[in-house]
Amino acid sequence: MEPTAPQEACFEAGVKFGSLYHQFAGTPISPDSADSLAAAMEEAIENQPFCEAVTVSVRMGVLEDAIAEGGADYTELTGRFIDVEMRIEYEGVTVETSMAMEDGYPLMQVDAVRD
Repeated sequence: MEPTAPQEACFEAGVKFGSLYHQFAGTPISPDSADSLAAAMEEAIENQPFCEAVTVSVRMGVLEDAIAEGGADYTELTGRFIDVEMRIEYEGVTVETSMAMEDGYPLMQVDAVRD
C-alpha cells in the first residue's frame, strides 16, 4: 500500500510533535524565561519541512504553582506546562494538530485534515 497525501501529512505532524516534545522536555523553565522558551520551540519546529505554523502557549499558573511547590526559582519543562498547536501542509493537504493535557498526559492529536 502506498500512503496517501493525508496519511503522509499526519505522519509529518507526528514527527514534528515528537521532535518538539522530546527535544525540549527537561529544559529549565521559569516565569521569566517562559516566553523566550516558547518562541524558541516555535521557531525550531517551524524550520522542519512542511511545518507552516507552531504556537506554544505556556500555562503560567500551572508553572508558577509548580515552582512555588519546589525549592528553586525554576522547574523542568513537561507537557503539563504547555499547550501546542501546529499546522502542517503537505502536497495540498493541511493538517491541524494540538497538544493539551488530558488525564495527566500530554495528548497530541490531529484536529482536522483538509484537502
